[in-house]
Amino acid sequence: MMRKQAYVLAALLGVSGLAQATSFVVTTDSLVDATASTSDATSSSFKDDKIVLQARDDAASFVASQGEIRGVHLEAALRHMRSHYQVGQADDLQLAQAILSL
Repeated sequence: MMRKQAYVLAALLGVSGLAQATSFVVTTDSLVDATASTSDATSSSFKDDKIVLQARDDAASFVASQGEIRGVHLEAALRHMRSHYQVGQADDLQLAQAILSL
């Protein structure tokens, strides 16, 4: 009887681990797809723009701090991108991620 319970427990643990892994994959795929679509739509437009390229370090700090650190180069690049390119409804974090993808 103990052996049967051990098999059932092992099977349940295996299934729960698989569910967590699947959930992680779906979540990461969603995030990557959202970022990729933003960067694809915008990076081809401004990959040679000096104002945008100068903001890479500030964009990295902004993304790493989840929006807490906003450098002057990033601020200038965000204003420049919104006024010169069609970036749609992309928020600051999405644009910063697009800058990092260049």
